[in-house]
Amino acid sequence: MQPIRLFTASILCLTVALLLSANISFAAGDDDFDAHESFAKLHFNDTEMDFAFALILGATMNHGCEIGEAFYTASNIKEGNAASWQQEWINMAQRVEARGEKSLTEGHKVSAREQFQRASYYYRASLISMMPDDPRFKKTALQSRELLKKAGMLFNPPLEYIEIPFEGTVLPGYYRKASNSNKPAKTLIMLGGGETFAEDLIFYIAPQAYARGYNFITVDLPGQGLLPLEGKVFRADANVPIKEVIDYVLSRPETDPEKLAAYGMSGGGGFVPITAVKDPRIKAIAMNSAVVDAYPLFASMPVASATEDIVKTWSSFKQNTVKSIAWRWGVEMNNIPGLVPANKGFAFDPAKVTCPALIIVGEGEYSNEEVKRQQKLCFKNLPNKQKKFVVTPTNEGASNHCITENRSVMSQVVLDFFDDVFK
Repeated sequence: MQPIRLFTASILCLTVALLLSANISFAAGDDDFDAHESFAKLHFNDTEMDFAFALILGATMNHGCEIGEAFYTASNIKEGNAASWQQEWINMAQRVEARGEKSLTEGHKVSAREQFQRASYYYRASLISMMPDDPRFKKTALQSRELLKKAGMLFNPPLEYIEIPFEGTVLPGYYRKASNSNKPAKTLIMLGGGETFAEDLIFYIAPQAYARGYNFITVDLPGQGLLPLEGKVFRADANVPIKEVIDYVLSRPETDPEKLAAYGMSGGGGFVPITAVKDPRIKAIAMNSAVVDAYPLFASMPVASATEDIVKTWSSFKQNTVKSIAWRWGVEMNNIPGLVPANKGFAFDPAKVTCPALIIVGEGEYSNEEVKRQQKLCFKNLPNKQKKFVVTPTNEGASNHCITENRSVMSQVVLDFFDDVFK
């Protein structure tokens, strides 16, 4: 197998030579890059739908999915059809939820916990491509939340549902302490990007954090979850809401303030370093991948030229998914190219990120020249000697955006880095 390539400060002088000499082939060319690209077909011909399916399957090891349930659901979904996708995942969620309720009624708490977690994530999966004005949208999202809350109370220590006050509303999320004691422990703040709900991050890496002795917290930031329904869309000063999250974490007695890590995936790969520049209480960060400047990144993607005529040629699944992303940025949903100027100002200076930092990116995503440029720029200018750059390989099924299809490799790289920093 091709090994994961590790770039450390001590071999910075060799970085360019290694990258230029690497013999890498990619499934998509630089001129046809889409962040929602699946680099190994799993089931669907519609690439947007197959990318989403990879995201769901990736949660299997973290109790968010069962292979048989997922492929049965997929077998009943009409190719590229948004309404079919939504209904089939809701159907499966209802069946699994009913099984969980039966287990709970009969006193089988572990079984109930397992079923409730999967049902929660299946309801969440149905929201992919569901428009925000759909009457089912808020109801389904709240059902996903309610089931994860029920599952959370069956953990020991429990996975707590939390609400952090922020500008007249709350940032909803989840917190789980590392143990039942108040002994100070290392803590991981996990933050998502342009399409995430807090529930996604639980099934993304939370179990791996628990296993390594971390307190774990994740929340919806403005732009995420249901917050755009309240007019809270993405904002370039992401450090402002994240400050409230840090305040909350440090108010808990089990937090070791010298071992506070923050990990951002997708847009979170910009939100986290933006915050680290402003807030020295963050002691280490990871970016998957580094979004040094979101404006040129969005300009390099198909959304930049997605006129209404072009959008009409897309499947309903892709249309709805991309329109929903625009909504989260406060952009008119029929103006997809408006996502490009909306991302002006979402940037950070790597030279000002003084804490230890990891950049991790899937090999497929790294095939985009703008993604590659920003990772190199970031790594070169990070000033702390404790820095690392990892490209995870296609031939280990770890190439998609955010490496959602291989949580084992992703979490190994990220949490091993934090563990080394906090030794």
